[in-house]
Amino acid sequence: MTIVLVALLVFLINIPFGYLRSKHKKFSFMWWVYIHIPVPMVILLRIYSDIGFAFYTYPILVGAFFAGQLVGRVYLPSKCGN
Repeated sequence: MTIVLVALLVFLINIPFGYLRSKHKKFSFMWWVYIHIPVPMVILLRIYSDIGFAFYTYPILVGAFFAGQLVGRVYLPSKCGN
């Protein structure tokens, strides 16, 4: 159950960063920054939730990471009037 909650938090954390990433030119410095800022947050979530760094957690959390970025990039601009 803990992995599900951590994956949900990772997903929610990444939505605003995906939106901010969509506002910048692809492969620019800020585009790169908005992809990598949430990484330390995800590492801290792994440490404090005691799920650790087991191999089976990587596909779940990486999927949640990219899904959050995708939702922020694709869905939010259409809802924010941009």
